[in-house]
Amino acid sequence: MRKSPVSSPLAAAIRSVRGAFLSVAALSGVSNILMLTGPLFMLQVYDRVLASRSVPTLVALVVLMLALYLFLGTVDALRARMLVRIGWRVDEQVGPLALATTLDQVLRNDNAAVIRPLNDLDQIRQFLGGAGPIAICDMPWMPLFLGIVFVFHPWLGFLALVGGILLVILTLISELATRRQVERMNRQAVSRASLVEAGRRNAEAIRAMGMQGTFNACWAQLNDRYLRDNTGVGDVNSTFSAYIKVIRLAMQSGVLALGAYLAILQEVTPGVMVAASILTARALSPVEQAIGNWRGFVGARQSRHRLERCFADTQKTSERLELPAPQKSLQVSNLIVRAPATRAEGKPMAPGRVLLRISDVTLKAGDGLGIIGPSGSGKSTFGRALVGIGTIQNGTIRLDGAELDHWESDRLGTHIGYLPQDVDLFDDTVARNIARLRRDADPAAIVKAAQSAGVHDMILSLPKGYDTLVGSGGVVLSGGQRQRIGLARALFGDPFLIVLDEPNSSLDSAGEQALIESVRLARQRGAIVIMIAHRPGALATVNLAMVIQDGRQVAFGARDDILRKTMRQVGESA
Repeated sequence: MRKSPVSSPLAAAIRSVRGAFLSVAALSGVSNILMLTGPLFMLQVYDRVLASRSVPTLVALVVLMLALYLFLGTVDALRARMLVRIGWRVDEQVGPLALATTLDQVLRNDNAAVIRPLNDLDQIRQFLGGAGPIAICDMPWMPLFLGIVFVFHPWLGFLALVGGILLVILTLISELATRRQVERMNRQAVSRASLVEAGRRNAEAIRAMGMQGTFNACWAQLNDRYLRDNTGVGDVNSTFSAYIKVIRLAMQSGVLALGAYLAILQEVTPGVMVAASILTARALSPVEQAIGNWRGFVGARQSRHRLERCFADTQKTSERLELPAPQKSLQVSNLIVRAPATRAEGKPMAPGRVLLRISDVTLKAGDGLGIIGPSGSGKSTFGRALVGIGTIQNGTIRLDGAELDHWESDRLGTHIGYLPQDVDLFDDTVARNIARLRRDADPAAIVKAAQSAGVHDMILSLPKGYDTLVGSGGVVLSGGQRQRIGLARALFGDPFLIVLDEPNSSLDSAGEQALIESVRLARQRGAIVIMIAHRPGALATVNLAMVIQDGRQVAFGARDDILRKTMRQVGESA
């Protein structure tokens, strides 16, 4: 059997709760021993109390039985609570990495709709805190109950053993019958959820352009596949569960009937007859419980495999030496950016196509670079690469001589300001959005960033100023307002490198003037500002320009020279 890699974070988290699992196993042993209370009580009542007609003996047995059952309830409750906390502990250890992996997949555009680490982690936590592990812990105690039945009489033991073998065989058949369907069902569930999320993001376009019917048809097709697989798995599980229950009841009644026959032959007592029937039911009960929780077990197992692969594919980052804040230069050398690798069904990974080639670019503190070019030429790809997003196949990006990979991600982020084309704000206050969700942010730094972006007065006009909630459930902001708050977020903390992707796409004249002033102030304090734009007119505040066409750098130099050449080429082509 192949073992999980030692370095696996999930395996390490599970190993860290090994002691708790051993405690659960020990409690399971105590619980199963206490489950002998009922059969032994029946045995004593039938063979001792009824024969002696002793009321004091009956009272003593009842008191002892109630005390043992109370103890059993306490043990079972403690075992269930421990399992819930085991799931909590595993989630607590792996959750941050699962979240980081999810974001990493989105940034790499690595088919993130197929693999959802947080959902898989939820599946594992729910399984660990459910009835599945209890059934697994109870199964090793089946031989104890069967052995006691054998002690009562070999014929009774053999009959109970046959029932146990039948249930195990049915369990294995159920696993083989549902494995592929469960995998397919999980994939369909992810695809369905991804489509709903895409619909949520594009709800306005769907409603405005009459796409509701088409979108509903797409969802219905995916939903039909999911329901078909879900129904198939449910049918198989319910069928096997029903027959397993029938076999358990038949075995229990069969043992009772055989015990009655043996009692007639005076080979066992009536108490043994009843006790053997109860013990047989108890011996077969864990298998029935396991079948009832089989879908959860299969789902947790598949989730674990997906998480292991997910963590293995995620680039491992170790503790890095904290570098001094950059304040001198940005250097780009022989940069090649590819699209994410793709994998077709049953085929190996295929490398993505080349999206961008940049030869050599060097910017000094205080420089402003404007990047222009037609749509789809690679401008935004270059901007994302500069802030550490994307799949870089070759080349380097350096801040003060240190490659971006030499920085720890969060530390690097404090020196970078980034305004993407589509600005989304978190469901939080304006202040927290500007402060990049930091709870310990200096209020003065938040106000300074807003003033630098020229958005301070606009924020004060909101119902609660900087404490106004935005996003779902909060104040609805226009595209221009979101973009200006996004600009303030990019300027928060006076970062050294500021990348603005189409920063004026949603701005009015006042907003554009505020943008020009914020770029001027940032360059004046020594920051490097990179503006990505379609129109040359947006580059009034920069001193350098670059032209990108078809994913290649075709020109780089002083702004006026580049714009003059560009306009001349446009005129010649006209």
